[in-house]
Amino acid sequence: MAGLYLSHLTLSHFRSHKRAVLEVSARPVTIHGNNGAGKTNILEAISLLSPGRGLRRASAEDMTRRPEALGWKITALLQGPLGTSEIEIVSEKGAARQVRIDGKPAAQTALGRIARVLWLIPSMDRLWIEGADGRRRFLDRITLSFLPDHAEISLAYEKAMRERNRLLKDMVREPSWYAALEARMAETGVAIHQNRCHALRALAIAQDAAQTAFPAATLTLECDMPEEVEAMRAALSDNRMRDLAAGRTLIGPHRADLHGEYAAKGVPARDCSTGEQKALLVSLILANARALAADFGAPPLLLLDEVAAHLDATRRAALYDEIVALGAQAWMTGTEDGLFEALGSRAQSLLVTEADGLSAVTQKS
Repeated sequence: MAGLYLSHLTLSHFRSHKRAVLEVSARPVTIHGNNGAGKTNILEAISLLSPGRGLRRASAEDMTRRPEALGWKITALLQGPLGTSEIEIVSEKGAARQVRIDGKPAAQTALGRIARVLWLIPSMDRLWIEGADGRRRFLDRITLSFLPDHAEISLAYEKAMRERNRLLKDMVREPSWYAALEARMAETGVAIHQNRCHALRALAIAQDAAQTAFPAATLTLECDMPEEVEAMRAALSDNRMRDLAAGRTLIGPHRADLHGEYAAKGVPARDCSTGEQKALLVSLILANARALAADFGAPPLLLLDEVAAHLDATRRAALYDEIVALGAQAWMTGTEDGLFEALGSRAQSLLVTEADGLSAVTQKS
């Protein structure tokens, strides 16, 4: 199987990094250093090599280094099943970022066709106990990893829904104003639901076939909407008076929720211990990666921020073994190099330090 990995990464005026140049191999990469040194900023830069807003969901302006605020640039060489791709992402003075692939301007969605990037960050540890918005984003990131066009479909649905909601808030009652918008929402809304179901099936198959030290999760998508386009269009039309009273659209994939269960115990994920919830998330990320290895032809880039949190030494070692067996280039952060001791020579190490407002990256191995 051809691998997928970064061989070169340059950050210029990105977050805390005035300039950082990394040359790495396909092995996992461990990044250690004190809190605030800039470890997660490296992961965030890599997350921008996939469609969307990155692992922090920050604006381009927020990513620019202060106080200069000159804008920022990321350059990467990506080795993948189709060969080498040079990716350049630039934001000038906080403007929306621009993408170039092999020297040619490209849409963000084009990144999803040459790379797959998955991440697990500390804020996701509360996935099962907070609101449905976060769980929908989590599911859509998984779905996007399998189906790059999911991003464009989702954007089209959101645009049509915003226009419909504007009419609803203005108390527009004339049916002709709604017909085209509801037809577009029906088509894209059903496609979003079908894509999500496809991703959940792929995850379930990957979990069933895996030999892993992490607990399997049973995932269920709760979405009260018709699954046929014409039925969805009719439902939007029939529900218009109720939506007018609410001032917003009350049915559709934007109202969906993802429920997880610790499969072996039959316990809802929200009722599991903190450690069990973390283990379930790790299990899902690994299952996603295994499924992608078969679907895309290579395992994805894995970004695991402070991954050792809530994992004991045995589970940490098991995670590292599974990453190496998968053949994934995982970028993992931690405050101490000792957290990655079980990886030994199977990984390469970076030390990130911060002094006088500057972050520095030193390659140790």
